[in-house]
This record gives sequence, structure tokens and C-alpha cells, in this order.
Amino acid sequence: MHVLSVSSLKGGVGKTTVSLGLASAAFARGVRTLVVDLDPQSDVSTGLDISLAGRLNIADVLTSPKEKTVRQAIAPSGWTTTHPGKLDVMIGSPSAINFDGPHPSIRDIWKLEEALAYVENEYDLVLIDCAPSLNALTRTAWAASDRVSVVTEPGLFSVAAADRALRAIEEIRRGLSPRLQPLGIIVNRVRNQSLEHQFRIKELRDMFGPLVLNPQLPERTSLQQAQGAAKPLHIWPGDSAQELAHYFDQLLERVLRTGRVGEYAEGSARDEPEPIEPVS
Repeated sequence: MHVLSVSSLKGGVGKTTVSLGLASAAFARGVRTLVVDLDPQSDVSTGLDISLAGRLNIADVLTSPKEKTVRQAIAPSGWTTTHPGKLDVMIGSPSAINFDGPHPSIRDIWKLEEALAYVENEYDLVLIDCAPSLNALTRTAWAASDRVSVVTEPGLFSVAAADRALRAIEEIRRGLSPRLQPLGIIVNRVRNQSLEHQFRIKELRDMFGPLVLNPQLPERTSLQQAQGAAKPLHIWPGDSAQELAHYFDQLLERVLRTGRVGEYAEGSARDEPEPIEPVS
């Protein structure tokens, strides 16, 4: 089971939208996937069309990460009612904000890792939609993760925010979780005709090199439309939706290769990209 955190250090860059796009790509590919909604806004739970009836949620899991609690907090995505596949959600809750203090204990940081251990044989991929901060919830997610993708947009503060995130990932790797690595930086909401966006993407590439992932995701209304309808992007009609679906397929391919998921699990080491060290 490969665990990927989808993170940003500020709101409004489309982090949850990227989580839903990756979930749609994984669902279309038949990858057994669990999405953990660790953002107190709980938007990814809404976008994955889950039923809350009789379920616990992430706040219950962080209070007591026992197997019974974990299983009661996981629900199938509504996407599976019309298309076959395994896509489940560890349900989000606004109460998760109570666990997002600035100084978490070591015990608290490892609670999600403990919870995921109960279901590690049931999924190939776990996507964690993180809170948009560097407080306890994000550190809890990273401690449970193999990789972190940093979502940003090509704006004035993108370089500084990405730099802070990569430095924080390195801090967690050195201090808590040696297996943790950055997947890279996903640049979202790109307007290709914007000179400002071109400049900021070049700035990101100059500073972070291969950590800036391809493809960058163009700004398209179809993504918000699919999200608002709680439907997978891969079945949403229109050329722009299919263009974006293809981009998410490419990003998912990177996730699966680096994580040796599915058909890559038995591949030789020389077939895989080398782990990317964070920028120092």
C-alpha cells in the first residue's frame, strides 16, 4: 500500500481538486484506492459522494485509532454505484480542526499511521487530502506517507510556499519518518497565455528543477463542474474534461511508478526513477 499526501501551505490553490482528479484517475485505472479526508473543510468527502449514515469520521479515528473505529469511519464512494471499482473514503469532519494544534505530541503524530495499518492489505493506494497548513494534521499525514505532492499555482507566493513545504518534508524525514520523500510540485490552474504564469513556472523550474512535475494542470471549468456534481472527471463530458483526465492519468502514472504500485510492484530497481532528494 503506497501512501501519498496531497498538500499545500495555503488555501485556494486547488489541492482538493487535485486529490479528486488523482482519485478519478486511480478509479478509472482500477487501482484499489482509499482517500483520507484530513482537511477540516471535508470537501473531498463531498466530491466523492459518500453517505454519512451510521458512519464515524476522521475525528473519531484520531481520538481512538482502533480497528473497529477505523472501519466504521470508511465508506464507499458514491462513484462505485454506477461504475465498478474499489474507491473508499475515510470520512472528513470539521471536528478534525480540534487535532490541528501547532505542537502535536509524538503519540498524536503517529495515529493515522496506526489507523492505516489495519487496512494496508485492502488497498494499493492511499491519497490523503491534507489541511492547508503545517500544523498537526499535516504532520500526522506526512508521518503516515511514503510521498508528498505539493500543490501550488503559478502566482507571486508559489515559490516561497513550495520552498517552505519541501523544507518541512525534509524536517519530517530527518526527524520522524526516514521513508518520506517528495513526489514533487504539481502546478495547478495554469493559464498558458498568461506571461505572469509562464514567468512563475520558469521561476519554479529554475529553483526546483525536476521536482516540478509534468504536466502542469490548466485552468478549466470542467474540473469544478465534475467536482460540484460529485462525479469522476474521467466520465465528465467534453474535450476539456478529457484533456484534464489525461493529465491526471500522467500524474498518477508517476505516483504508481515511484511507489511501485500494481504492475510496477515486481519491476526491477533500475526500471524505476531514482528517489528525488529535497532541495537543501
